[in-house]
Amino acid sequence: MVDADTRSGDGAEADVRERDPAVVAGEASAAAAVAAGDSGPADVPQTDLTAAAFFDVDNTMMIGASIFHFARGLAARKFFTTADLAGFAWQQLKFRIGGRETTYSTTTGRDTALSFVAGRPVAEITELGEEIYDELMAERIWAGTRALAQMHLDAGQRVWLVTATPVELALIIARRLGLTGALGTVAENVDGHYTGRLVGEILHGPAKAHAVRALAVAEGLDLRRCTAYSDSVNDVPMLSAVGTAVAVNPDSELRDVAKDRGWQIRDFRTGRRAARIGVPSVLGAGALAGAVAAGLAARRR
Repeated sequence: MVDADTRSGDGAEADVRERDPAVVAGEASAAAAVAAGDSGPADVPQTDLTAAAFFDVDNTMMIGASIFHFARGLAARKFFTTADLAGFAWQQLKFRIGGRETTYSTTTGRDTALSFVAGRPVAEITELGEEIYDELMAERIWAGTRALAQMHLDAGQRVWLVTATPVELALIIARRLGLTGALGTVAENVDGHYTGRLVGEILHGPAKAHAVRALAVAEGLDLRRCTAYSDSVNDVPMLSAVGTAVAVNPDSELRDVAKDRGWQIRDFRTGRRAARIGVPSVLGAGALAGAVAAGLAARRR
């Protein structure tokens, strides 16, 4: 279980508030990933330790938004009302259509994200995450993207999800997929209970890049030999932080960026078979030679 408690004193809290929230979020996410340890399958040896792959989750690894599926599961368990869920769905729709952060997602979302779990045990939410994954997420994994992740694992590389969804849920998804681990939004907790506040901000946009860089330092990765995958133009900072960037099911803006920069594009929405996917260059040349928000604004009921 990840302990995201940063409340060790007034001075520490003031320091966190004064720093760039995206940097704080990235560093906290990387620390949580390291603390959680590697959870990849034991029968796949990690022989290429300086290269790795980073996968966004929503619409990249999973069809739809993982946090929305999680919210649906919690709504079914009476954590909040269907009206709250509908409001969240509308904000998600506006966010997806606009393709950019809004005042809601960067301010209100940050201030209220995960407020509905305030006071609840981390263990309880983690247990519910296991149930909800089975109910609403397991069948929504893109087979093609999962095959790409497996290629990296088979080559002896580690694979992390990088997502705005809560890190506890992100780790569940990673473990169920047999991946190494996950970088996700870190919610503050004290004595194993959520405070309803975030450490830094939602892991989104630049925060993802900060998390990847922080994890690379902690794990001894050479980012020039790493690969990142995403569907969203908001993840250009993360995609730009590694040697090989791949646009998966890209939105129109990311598709344009990928074409301009010569990034690879993989689109599973057309029904192409995973077997026809080419191995990214860093995997073929490096690994074979060497061996996943907007926030959930809901009132606690």
